[in-house]
Amino acid sequence: MMNQLTTQMFANDKQEQEVGSIISALQQTDNPSGVFTRSDLNQIADQLGISKQGSALGYIVENYAVSRGKYTFGDNGPVAQIVPQSAPPVAVIETKAPESKVLTQAKLSIEIENLIPEKDSTYVPFGFYKDLSSIVKSGVFYPTFICGLSGNGKTMMVEQVCAKLKKEAIRVNISIETDEDDLIGGNTLVDGNVVYREGPVLTAMKRGAILILDEIDRGSNKLMCLQAILEGKPYFNKKTGEVIAPKAGFNVIATANTKGRGSDDGKFMGAQVLDEAFLERFAITVEQEYPSAAQEKKIVLNKMAVQGCVDDEFADKLVTWADVIRKTFYDGAIDELISTRRLEHIVKAFAMFDDRLKAIQLCVNRFDVDTKSAFIDLYTKVDAGVSMETTEEVETTDSSEDF
Repeated sequence: MMNQLTTQMFANDKQEQEVGSIISALQQTDNPSGVFTRSDLNQIADQLGISKQGSALGYIVENYAVSRGKYTFGDNGPVAQIVPQSAPPVAVIETKAPESKVLTQAKLSIEIENLIPEKDSTYVPFGFYKDLSSIVKSGVFYPTFICGLSGNGKTMMVEQVCAKLKKEAIRVNISIETDEDDLIGGNTLVDGNVVYREGPVLTAMKRGAILILDEIDRGSNKLMCLQAILEGKPYFNKKTGEVIAPKAGFNVIATANTKGRGSDDGKFMGAQVLDEAFLERFAITVEQEYPSAAQEKKIVLNKMAVQGCVDDEFADKLVTWADVIRKTFYDGAIDELISTRRLEHIVKAFAMFDDRLKAIQLCVNRFDVDTKSAFIDLYTKVDAGVSMETTEEVETTDSSEDF
């Protein structure tokens, strides 16, 4: 039987007996780590004649996971059991146990005094900045979805709004692997003990912070665990039995390259089609554009000042060059463009090598050969003072014609 006495409520006596049998059998196996996989659980269940689809295994999977597909039950010592969603608070009477590998119900959370983003002295407000500031300043729960091409300052804008308003922000980078444990929290091993680690979403709710879901269109339907949270409602944590009500000022701001409907042109291969019910919970969707030429030149000059390489002429030519490339991109003539972020990369390379063309060449190497050549050729024309009115678009050659 299980190494603890509790008022824990099982569905029935059979479930309690089967759970105890499985755990007892696992603890008697030769497994020094004390960590078991789902395959181990299935194998023991088969040996004991217990259904792998039955409630006993389901109970163990729900309450003893320390990470995805990993389970532990202590080392011949007491198990402080996690309360299932439907059960009331329980009293746990523990027997004396060895000091090592004792499963505990401890909770870990982010203990940071200040989560306010650092203010960037080089930042130049543009686009949705003013309206986003109004949303954050209001303190109203108003989930906002910001989309736009890469490198145009979406996430930086959110962080700098929070920095200016001295508002705490927690940024979570979303990927196809992101799941409920990553967002809400889950069990993990710490110094041989199993503890519950609170996720960034609940931490943001408790602190009344801005939750930034960065690159949200890279996520899967596992994001549906955020439904109630995106409605501004209290969240019931089924793993701890705790109900978390969002503190005043809490808000969710998502950034993405697409609107959550995939990438039709294939430019953002990792972009997923998100559930319509999930997207509907965002109050507004905003398309962030690149800054104007005047704003972008100011950004470039600010970055140059920090790097100690201020060159007004070079800044002006970089912005003109990037602007022509973008116009050609929008016309559908090319598949790549120069982002504001890439201009910042060029500024840093210029500061290191003190060579304009070399800085550009190094920073456009990520593109295919034809695009790289076309971009460099265009810059040489801009640098030579060729009027951009006569250079209407970037011309790329099709290398397949050479074969």
